[in-house]
Amino acid sequence: MHYPFWYVPGLTSPMWIAIVAVLHVYTALYAVGGSVILASQTSLAYRVKDGAYLEYLRNHTWFFMILTVIYGSLMGVGIWWTIGLASPLATEELIRIFVLGWAMEYVTFLIEILSIFIFFYYWGRLGEKDHIIVGWIYAAAAIGSLLIITPITAFQLNSGGWMTGDGFWKAFFNPQALPQIAARLGGSLLLGALYFFLHSTIKLSEDDPLRETVGRRSAKWAMLGAVLTIVGGVSWYVFLPPSAKAALVGASTLNILMTIIFSLTAGVVLMMYFGPLRRPRWVSLGFAVLFFALGHAATGTGEFIREAVRKPYIVHGRVLGSQIRPEEIPNLRRSGYLAGGVWTSAYIKHRFPEVVRKGSPNSIDYDRIKAFPLAKRREIGRVVFQYHCGDCHAVEGYSAVSQLARGWDRELILYTVKHPERVRYFMPPWSGNDVEAECLTDYILSIRKPYPAGLYGAEKVK
Repeated sequence: MHYPFWYVPGLTSPMWIAIVAVLHVYTALYAVGGSVILASQTSLAYRVKDGAYLEYLRNHTWFFMILTVIYGSLMGVGIWWTIGLASPLATEELIRIFVLGWAMEYVTFLIEILSIFIFFYYWGRLGEKDHIIVGWIYAAAAIGSLLIITPITAFQLNSGGWMTGDGFWKAFFNPQALPQIAARLGGSLLLGALYFFLHSTIKLSEDDPLRETVGRRSAKWAMLGAVLTIVGGVSWYVFLPPSAKAALVGASTLNILMTIIFSLTAGVVLMMYFGPLRRPRWVSLGFAVLFFALGHAATGTGEFIREAVRKPYIVHGRVLGSQIRPEEIPNLRRSGYLAGGVWTSAYIKHRFPEVVRKGSPNSIDYDRIKAFPLAKRREIGRVVFQYHCGDCHAVEGYSAVSQLARGWDRELILYTVKHPERVRYFMPPWSGNDVEAECLTDYILSIRKPYPAGLYGAEKVK
């Protein structure tokens, strides 16, 4: 409403956030966990004078740098581009509240880039002590980036009652900050170890004793990461706000996904213990690919759940899924949703100039809209749907309204439009007037699918 609407047919724009975020998180967590493992293992290799291990670590650093610096940076830009288009009001809110945090994160990012380049390109040219220090500087910067970014995204899930004027630090140390830091640190160590595990099985031959060494050491890091992930995940659930906890418990799909996460993570711990840690000769490419897939499945599922349970908010207590602030609702219900938005009102006035009140160019005559023929009311309803409902629902595709309203009559659709939070408590409340509700109902009636034939009562539904 306050910004242009980005229409993504079939998928919805917020699902693009989930897709890009998951792809970004895979490399972002590897950058953190991999940096810690690289720094610690390089220190160990120097200490025991293991030249073969140092050469392998140098080889892995090249792979690590290409993936995290090039691909990771592109995905980092991609996530900003995506959230700016899909959730501009929420993005604005997070920038305003956490401007100090973003500034600090940019500093850590620059340190990461410089230190990883020095760490790789000056390999063998720096003294052992200096090389180790550079490695740990990179690891510290990567961890610092995680420690800064995670509380900001955690604020979206539980703002802790933060109010305008409460300041940066109260928002930063929100109830979800520590649980999500623990979970993401664990996830970073887990994924970092799995990348090492997979890379070693590809680059090292089966009879190379170094392959067993890398597998055994990767297993220790993976197990530590898995334990941290489970502890952080349990804490994450404990500190969920009531709305998010209800959304999680009330959605059977999310319950299944939660079970999958903990099952996969526990499975990785057990298989790592009885596999590479106890029996290093089990290390094989198939084994590594299986672990790699399980770890990424658990991480991706966790990110999807984190996005899903925020409903009805994008930023808890601050920005609703309908891209408005909660305090705007009473005025929008009085004056109209379309009239209250810069872009919505501009479109309506351009498309239907006859509804502009004479002598008052900034207001819309809803009585004239009410008298419109059905085709025009449906067109207005389509605009309301795109801005008010399009963040969560597609016409056809993901969470399609045409399917959700299958076989519904006008009375049921109108009630759901006016009271969505009563039908589904995780839906944002209706934020328009009665005329807009009627227009939206007309539009949904025009796209809803018929009641399935052959079911009881089908003949009674028109």
